Amino acid sequence: MSWQKFFAALLHLEFIYVITALNLPYPITPWRFKLSCMPPNTTRDFLLHTGLSKNTSSVDENYEAGVEAKLNSSAAYFSNLPSKTTFHCCFWSEQEKRCSNPADEKTLVSSVNSLVSQQTGANWNIQYWMKEDLKLFICYVEPSLENSFKTSDLNVHLLYVLSEVLEDLSLLPEKDSFRNVKCNCSAHECCQCHVPVLPSKLNCTYFMFLEISSGGAIFQSPLMTVQPISIIKPDPPLGLHMEITDNGNLKISWSSPTPVPFQLQYQVKYSENSTTNVKEVAEMVSATSLLIDSVLPGSSYEAQVRARRLDGPGIWSDWSSPYIFTTHDVIYFPPKILTSTGSNASFHCIYKNENEIVSSKKIVWWMNLAEKIPRSQYNVMNDRVSKVTLPNLNATKPRGQFTYNAVYCCRERECHHRYAELYVIDVNINISCETDGYLTKMTCRWSTNTIQSLLGSTLQLRYYRSGLYCSDRPAIHPTYESKDCHLQRDGFYECVFQPIFLLSGYTMWIRISHSFGSLDSPPTCVVPDSVVKPQPPSSVKAEITVHVGLLKVSWEKPFFPENNLQFQIRYGLRGKEVHWKMYEVYDSKSRSASFVVSDLCAVYAAQVRCKRLDGKGYWSDWSNPAYTVVTDIKVPIRGPEFWGITNEDALKKERNVTLLWKPLMKNDSLCSVRKYVLKHHTARNGTWSEDLRNDTKFTFPWTEQAHTVTILAINSIGVSFMNFNMTFSRTMSKVNTVQLLRAYPLNSSCVILSWMLLPGDYKLMYFILEWKSLNEDNEIKWTRIPSAANKYYIHGHFIPIENYQFSLYPIFMEGVGKPKIIQIFTQDDIDKHQNDAGLYVIVPIIISASVLLLGTLLISHQRMKKLFWEDVPNPKNCSWAQGLNFKKRTDIL
Repeated sequence: MSWQKFFAALLHLEFIYVITALNLPYPITPWRFKLSCMPPNTTRDFLLHTGLSKNTSSVDENYEAGVEAKLNSSAAYFSNLPSKTTFHCCFWSEQEKRCSNPADEKTLVSSVNSLVSQQTGANWNIQYWMKEDLKLFICYVEPSLENSFKTSDLNVHLLYVLSEVLEDLSLLPEKDSFRNVKCNCSAHECCQCHVPVLPSKLNCTYFMFLEISSGGAIFQSPLMTVQPISIIKPDPPLGLHMEITDNGNLKISWSSPTPVPFQLQYQVKYSENSTTNVKEVAEMVSATSLLIDSVLPGSSYEAQVRARRLDGPGIWSDWSSPYIFTTHDVIYFPPKILTSTGSNASFHCIYKNENEIVSSKKIVWWMNLAEKIPRSQYNVMNDRVSKVTLPNLNATKPRGQFTYNAVYCCRERECHHRYAELYVIDVNINISCETDGYLTKMTCRWSTNTIQSLLGSTLQLRYYRSGLYCSDRPAIHPTYESKDCHLQRDGFYECVFQPIFLLSGYTMWIRISHSFGSLDSPPTCVVPDSVVKPQPPSSVKAEITVHVGLLKVSWEKPFFPENNLQFQIRYGLRGKEVHWKMYEVYDSKSRSASFVVSDLCAVYAAQVRCKRLDGKGYWSDWSNPAYTVVTDIKVPIRGPEFWGITNEDALKKERNVTLLWKPLMKNDSLCSVRKYVLKHHTARNGTWSEDLRNDTKFTFPWTEQAHTVTILAINSIGVSFMNFNMTFSRTMSKVNTVQLLRAYPLNSSCVILSWMLLPGDYKLMYFILEWKSLNEDNEIKWTRIPSAANKYYIHGHFIPIENYQFSLYPIFMEGVGKPKIIQIFTQDDIDKHQNDAGLYVIVPIIISASVLLLGTLLISHQRMKKLFWEDVPNPKNCSWAQGLNFKKRTDIL
């Protein structure tokens, strides 16, 4: 009787619980739960025994059998239901052990939900979680294996609505406010429903329920609530790896997955398989590493790790991919070291020999099996682990294909074939930067030609920008940014900073990354304002100044930078190869400079560049070259030298003078001649002029007793101020002052003329020497000779068999004197000239020949005496020679 009362009381309490919780939505949990559905109007029969009265006055042992009979008949009942029949469902889980919140408030189901859900066949396994990117809410629906109805046409929908503020759970949202999401079902009838979630709504409450249709039946779940922040499923941890510590322990390390808004805990499972032991361990840790004591040589370790929220509800991530770590009989840790020159490196080893670990005190170390490392560099870490330290390392020199040094851990005199690898690289990389003249960008360049390249390594420029200027000792900053640099054709890497902060300090270094490790080059700090390369000066002009005759170069300074600038000028004669002359201008206000040049009538090229006056930064590029234009600088220095040849026609009683002159060179004309002007002066007609243009020959009639002429040179500046005058006078043409004129041909290209003058008081100005060939109708040649000369060399082309006429005219202030004319060369004259002109050559030759001749005679005389006496018989041995006086014969000789 007491048992029946207890059961009745239990049913009464269960009824009260259902009514109280009838309208409360089901809170979604981080673990899986099951959705169980029952046909309408049958739940009560499932729950209450057919022999049990409505007032629950009696309960007996036949209850379970009645329930079981009803459950066994549910499958047939489902198949006979009319189409679009709505099933009311409830949730239950292993943690709750009860069915929660049936949809039909008149149905009392709770005490036997576990039994019903496992037997009716309308069951689904459900789980909700948030992906770690915190943007997608996922609902996973999987039919239970116990389902007794067909699910081939399964169709699942998730309906949800967001409630940002949940004050009263009794005020449930209207059904029309729910959004409908169709779930994707695979061939195995597993379905996923995706609901997008804004990161700002992670703490908000979502109301949702499921509608599942299959075979004409509709299953509707109770209303559920969830806060996405409480069911986040992290991604598996990353970078799982194992390494041996300095003390010989095994360290399992990993990286946290994508950041989440809470701390994580980790579960690590690992196994050890050695020759003597096999074990599996699973541990929980909050750090990202786990230390395992005493790693064993010749063993294999396998590990996996997963993550979950540390505080509060959460879902375990999937297991990471397994990582397998195998140890050899000789363990080096680290097995490979990558380091830079000047640093220290340390290796540890554990030596196993025939299943026995060698004591660390008996271990010795060798380098490349050729150099024993001193014991002073050893360190015993414990009984098993030996350590060696290599100080102040030099860069590794490649040996064939080997780009490393092999470090061997040995047992006294026995070395295992395994070794550790030491890579030492010189990482002194020079980084040079240059700010453009517009102050908009900074270009940095660096090259790896000076360092040993390590195959498989990557290089990256990293930098940190400080607020203002550079520190005295730049250092690598823990927070940095990286820059993409591109390899150029010249072998340099180049990267551009744009925009830039002119006064900020950019600390830069090169990170060399390799699977063995990473190295950083020594940091350097650059202030963009201190490495400006200005734009070249503009409006560069070059000219030869008029009336002054200097090369003047002018320019305009660039707009940026605003600092005071110095300038550098280079100039030279234009040509294929310009031989530049340099000039510095340190006055920042200067905009021009002038230079003395040798040739005022040549074309000069000039360029200008600039740099900050304080020496910071770089020289700009040279400006485009500016060229001078050849123009007249001054009036001609003098007029042309000229000569007049007199031609007299006795029949016509006419006398003409033909003037001949040589064009002025540019150094005399400064720099061109537009025309020549002939100026006449006679006693009767006075003075007049004639325009000769650019001719070099002009004939005029000589009618006056005396006729003076002057030839003027005119350029764009004016008239020559030094000119030659010549007077043709009938009286002076009869004055004879040249007593003797002789010509001496030296060879076919040179003739020497010498002359003697008669005494007189005429004021001689100069001589005019003219010559011509008499065998040909050649043009008369002439030259002007100073008055003090008495000898002149004529260089030209002379044929010995031809006759030449030489005429020497004395020129006086009063006019042209009577010439001395010769036409032939005499032999005596030639011999005399050779004796005079070449005396300094002939006399030494004669003296040398005389000495040689005398020496030859003396030598011949001695040889004759020797030959003679060799033929004279010895009187002692020859009777006929006795009594002869050979000494007397010697005197004769």
